Amino acid sequence: MKRTNLLGGVAALFMLGAGGASAHPLDGLSGPEYLKINEILRGSELANDATLYPLIELIEPPKADVLAWKEGDTLDRRAMVHMSNADGSGFVETVVNLTTGKVEASSPVSGQPMVLFAEFANAMNAALGHPDMIAGLAKRGLTPDQVFCLPLTAGNFFAAEDDGTRLMKVPCYVNPDGTNFYAKPIEGIYAVVDLQSGTALRVIDQGNVAVPKDGWGYSGEEIEARTPQRPATNPAILTQEGGPNYTYADGALQWDMWRMRLRVDKRPGPVLSNIDVRDGDEWRSLIYQAHLSEVFVPYMDPSEGLYWRTYMDSGEYGFGLFLTPLVAGIDCPSYATFLPAMIADDAGNPLEIPDAICIFERNIGDPAWRHFEIFAQGPDQYVPAEGRPETELVVRTASEVGNYDYLIDYRFKQNGQMEIKIGATGLDGVKGADATSMDDPSAAAETEYGTLIAPNLVAANHDHYFNFRIDFDIDQPKNMFMTMDIVPAEVADDSPRRSLWKVEHNMPKSEMEATYQVSSFKPRYFMLQNPDRKGPLGHTPGYMIHHGSVAYGPFDFENDPPMIRNAYIENSVWNTVYDPNERYAGGKFALQSDGSDTLAQWVKEDAPLQNKDIVTWFTAGFHHIPRMEDWPVMSTEWKTVHIMPHNFFPMNPAITIRDPE
Repeated sequence: MKRTNLLGGVAALFMLGAGGASAHPLDGLSGPEYLKINEILRGSELANDATLYPLIELIEPPKADVLAWKEGDTLDRRAMVHMSNADGSGFVETVVNLTTGKVEASSPVSGQPMVLFAEFANAMNAALGHPDMIAGLAKRGLTPDQVFCLPLTAGNFFAAEDDGTRLMKVPCYVNPDGTNFYAKPIEGIYAVVDLQSGTALRVIDQGNVAVPKDGWGYSGEEIEARTPQRPATNPAILTQEGGPNYTYADGALQWDMWRMRLRVDKRPGPVLSNIDVRDGDEWRSLIYQAHLSEVFVPYMDPSEGLYWRTYMDSGEYGFGLFLTPLVAGIDCPSYATFLPAMIADDAGNPLEIPDAICIFERNIGDPAWRHFEIFAQGPDQYVPAEGRPETELVVRTASEVGNYDYLIDYRFKQNGQMEIKIGATGLDGVKGADATSMDDPSAAAETEYGTLIAPNLVAANHDHYFNFRIDFDIDQPKNMFMTMDIVPAEVADDSPRRSLWKVEHNMPKSEMEATYQVSSFKPRYFMLQNPDRKGPLGHTPGYMIHHGSVAYGPFDFENDPPMIRNAYIENSVWNTVYDPNERYAGGKFALQSDGSDTLAQWVKEDAPLQNKDIVTWFTAGFHHIPRMEDWPVMSTEWKTVHIMPHNFFPMNPAITIRDPE
């Protein structure tokens, strides 16, 4: 039985790259640096040929040192390494100093590190090799060679029997006869695998459920065989003459009024640092660093095969690890700049993912601004509208985590605004069902927590939450945070108006006070300001999170284990005082975490907030009630975090866009 072919196919996408020396302290680890880390650990006798590395991550120098750094300066390059213990007894965390060539620290990890590729392969084999799985498949008329199994993180439900284990739960599917690997789930049976021992602890078999017969392929040929495709049309495509208006070199990206640094880390994927915006002739600091913090996808089906599907996709699997090569003309315009991403593989060696990032600018077909002046018109005179076309810069990646594909965009505007956009597409998570129609007797029970989207296929209701860590530095690290609340205004008894609103500014004193839900019934904007600078009219310059796509559920954050582990979704906005160790809202170790190391716990320290280096955390999310139109592949659903200036510039920055004519 060859169960590693799927992972081998994924690995074939990746190519080894040598990388180059880092020029900036926030640059990602290079190929030679990954090799050097391996060499240092082997030289210290902490690693050998059998050592595996769930995570190697840059330890950024102290923020003050980075801000004071100038080209030619030298700061120590250090890395945090999660690695299997040389004696095979679990994992250790080491700190490696690449500059000195020494291991600075080594100790047992305090949680479960991210899942390894090798563990995926081993879990597949362990599940299919268990005699109860073989017998269960036989009852369904299947043999192990006819199926593949999909290891999935099992969450943590605080059961005593799971203490000290490193678990995945492994359902199986009939081998595809086309492109769709998820169309034929073998419902009612799955294995529980301990990754540390590499063995299936038990197989849960709840009895036969009909296996779907339709392969639901989504290639052009497979679609044509099902239903005629649309007639050929003249393509509406983006083009750019004369080459890009941005420059990119050694991690530094500059375009129009924006400049920043870009790298990829294994856990969050793209990391943008030192985001500056130009105000006239001055480059001003906006964001020290922004990146994905965690992705939480809880399913809402209480059945034995689904209740535990409460994935923390970034912390358990890794958005950087599962970056996929982008396709010109589909994922990005054909004229985009495509860049590789460098991470480490299981053995700690450099792993280059080709075309993992694309950068492009585009005229989106909308006006950046316009005005048609009716009073300038005359009987013999026509004055057209004055306006300028809008162009934006896009930095894009796409991570495939299981059945979902997630695009992460950072979009920069010529008016000083930026957007973080999340695009969700891919395939619905489905389970087998006996019903082929809602008229069938079993349909009502089988769709209580989901939708029948195809014969014998139910897609369960679920949520998607994307938490971003945004370290605003409005001109400097020390900022003020406040909300601008739209509240009823008092109206005089003799006023013709009976209802008005006004803006009320509120400044929370501490971290616990600075957490918020977003509601259309309580409109407010979230503002970071520089208290030590004034604009030309005396305003304090700031940037605000203007709005975002949010979702809330009727969750029990005190008693439901997945919600205890991801309690940061209770509020969309949180604020903390900068701490380099607080990088991920779900904690340092997401796999089988217990909720004790999360954003929701950190704020309980209730540190004073104002005139501090403030980090803002924002969770964008949406509820997904599946529908037939999601199948066999979902249309891309975009969600937004919208960031815009507020009295930061002396006028509309987009006024200086040159008239193309």
